[in-house]
Amino acid sequence: MSLAKKYISISLLACLLQCSAAYAQPREVIDFNSSWKFYLGNDSLARITKYDDSKWRKLSLPHDWSIESDFIKDAPATPEGGSLPGGIGWYRKTFSLPVTAKNKNVSIEFGGVYQNSEVWINGYYLGKRPNGYISFLYDLTDYLRPAPQVNTIAVKVDNSLQPNSRWYSGSGIYRNVTLVISNMFSLNNNETFISAERINDNLSIVNTRVEMISRQEGLLKNSIVKIEILDKLGNVLSSREKNIEVTPTGYSGILFADSLIKANVWDINTPYLYKARVSLYNGKGKIDEITIPFGIRSTHFDKDKGFFLNDKALKIYGVCMHHDLGALGAAFNKSAAKRQLKILKEMGCNAIRFAHNPPATEMLDLCDQMGFLVIDEAFDMWYKKKNKYDYHKDFKEWYKRDLEDQVKRDRNHPSVIMWSVGNEIREQFDSTGITITKELVDIVKALDPTRPVTSAMTETKPQYNFIAKSNALDVFGFNYREYDYDSLPYRFPNQKFIASESASSIATRGVYYFPSDSIRTWPIDYKHQPNFDGGNADFTGPAFDNTKAYWGNTHEKSWLAVKRNPHMAGTFIWSGFDYIGEPLPYPKFPARSSYFGVIDLAGFPKDVYYMYQSEWTKKNVLHLFPHWNWKKGEMVDVWAYYNNADEVELFVNGKSVGTRTKTDTAFHVMWQLLFEPGTIKAISRKNGKVVLTKEIKTAGAPTRIELIADRKTIKADGKDLSFVTAKVVDKEGNLVPDADNLIEFSVSETGIIAGTDNGYQADIVSLISSKRKAWKGMALVIVKSSGKKGNITLKAAAKGSLPAFLTLKLVN
Repeated sequence: MSLAKKYISISLLACLLQCSAAYAQPREVIDFNSSWKFYLGNDSLARITKYDDSKWRKLSLPHDWSIESDFIKDAPATPEGGSLPGGIGWYRKTFSLPVTAKNKNVSIEFGGVYQNSEVWINGYYLGKRPNGYISFLYDLTDYLRPAPQVNTIAVKVDNSLQPNSRWYSGSGIYRNVTLVISNMFSLNNNETFISAERINDNLSIVNTRVEMISRQEGLLKNSIVKIEILDKLGNVLSSREKNIEVTPTGYSGILFADSLIKANVWDINTPYLYKARVSLYNGKGKIDEITIPFGIRSTHFDKDKGFFLNDKALKIYGVCMHHDLGALGAAFNKSAAKRQLKILKEMGCNAIRFAHNPPATEMLDLCDQMGFLVIDEAFDMWYKKKNKYDYHKDFKEWYKRDLEDQVKRDRNHPSVIMWSVGNEIREQFDSTGITITKELVDIVKALDPTRPVTSAMTETKPQYNFIAKSNALDVFGFNYREYDYDSLPYRFPNQKFIASESASSIATRGVYYFPSDSIRTWPIDYKHQPNFDGGNADFTGPAFDNTKAYWGNTHEKSWLAVKRNPHMAGTFIWSGFDYIGEPLPYPKFPARSSYFGVIDLAGFPKDVYYMYQSEWTKKNVLHLFPHWNWKKGEMVDVWAYYNNADEVELFVNGKSVGTRTKTDTAFHVMWQLLFEPGTIKAISRKNGKVVLTKEIKTAGAPTRIELIADRKTIKADGKDLSFVTAKVVDKEGNLVPDADNLIEFSVSETGIIAGTDNGYQADIVSLISSKRKAWKGMALVIVKSSGKKGNITLKAAAKGSLPAFLTLKLVN
């Protein structure tokens, strides 16, 4: 053989080996969030590959363009939608495929785009997805140019028809995007379903149904699926494999059943996660692999005793949550979501109802990891609208596909304990509610027969509730109407119940009016809601738990009704956090965000947070409020929430003003006092022994700013965040409760200010501004890395105070 022929043969062999290796390589999942270009406006030519986008803005996803605006008085979204603009936006990205993509299938997966997204690849139209909350993917394979040629993807987002939501939706590609490269014969990730159930203390069964996708004929021969169950340390606990069965119509899915002895269960305190590693082989070796975390637990609802997790009764201490992340808007961020969950966990919350749409899949990952129970809700409306341009106009065409995609995406999460097919659906009041409910439940059950299905309803009279009449729901969810809880078992015999939404108590952090011991309803009824002119001139609500919406009740009354009725499996408070939009009771600008949260928009707990903490946790709690800065001689109501104690004694400047004990119908104690400057001190005791002591001092003039970071070390990836609280304090370090200093935040070139906030529902300065007035002595600044090396120095400056500095450490 000549040297030239030998060289050609060696090169050919090398090429064949390289191609074989490339084919055998399992899938690649590529973060596709960076290096996009964005234009706010509409240009239909932007779909064309050769379009000149050189002047467009460069950014990384997730992105919400609405949050970047100032709040607008006459925004088409109205204050209910957050008084922020919608509009049309375009995103474009150019990229080259890796060489490993040759002869492979390539798809793009969008976590969520609000809304009416349309996608083009190299000028080819891929499709439209109206629903702003659903995840979806497109197969790009047939339209791509191989490496090193350049490909162009263009995405149009149309959120121009307003109003289309009853809360702030955000606008844009606001969740993560990934590029997935897999072989022509591969595992179908969305069709792989793990059902893991604890049978008893000794035995657990893990059922895994695996589906494949074959994009070419002849790839099925000699193919094997292998599944391995791994513990959290990566140890293989079981391994088995099966040949793929070929049928006349193609192939069938494969079912694996694994038994684990004395498995670690997933629960709210120890959310243990296993992994299922599913591998696909053919004659050329491993050609695909996916790894799916899962948890082993058993759940059931009982008509008399409520909810059981792993055969133990557990009261569900839940909150409802919308999807925005405060100053970040709708753009998903893992560290911001994790911060929210940590604050809720500290309160004693063990469950979340994501209202009224599927959350980001990464949020469910966090719930899996941190031990939260989840109601995963699909729709806020069916055919009958709540807003002129809401999802009702797309329901008929899209509900089946949207619901199927939601269930397939989320059914492997152990945190998800129940599906909800709707919230306060208007078909509840006519016979169409029967047929639609049955159909929706059938869709869910066909894909996941292991979990119950509910709907959040409002009608507690059986003769008027057609969703209940369908007899399709496993658990009846009722919003509000806590006065009917005790009669529900008689009205709906043999049914199971949960308070799917409760409270709607109105509060602004740090605002106090006296007297505090009478209940107010703002507005008095629905007729007065559009033109409510009561309340406070500064668009605030009192922080005492004494003001409620006409359809709801105070936190204490709402929780008491659930606590007293064992057949109520638990509750979901409306709401965990304040959220942008729906600023009831105030229907008009400048009110632009909600008042219902137990925690304000900045993430600062309101006083009632500690009521729940005293009821929902075993930790010692003693929370004393309000502040102690009043006019001399003014009559002041002082409240305390406490637990693990028999009584609380209050002292004013060292003198006892009495001991109080909670009753069976109230979760706080109160004193009415004439104000005198100095110190109030509360002492809780059990059997005569001191449990906790709390003091509040009269604050002096503001002298400095104190900076407190939730995390002093963050990743230098441009995504990780530090949430820094700025407190305006006097010379002795006491919070100045009425301080409203304008604080200007700045960072070194290694950092970026991602947003600021103060929790005040009528602050109309853009939430991305670096300047923020303190509200009741506090403000928040959110910091991330700029991508440059070195630590971040944060500075906070305010007139009349010494500047404050804080160093944040960056790590790779």
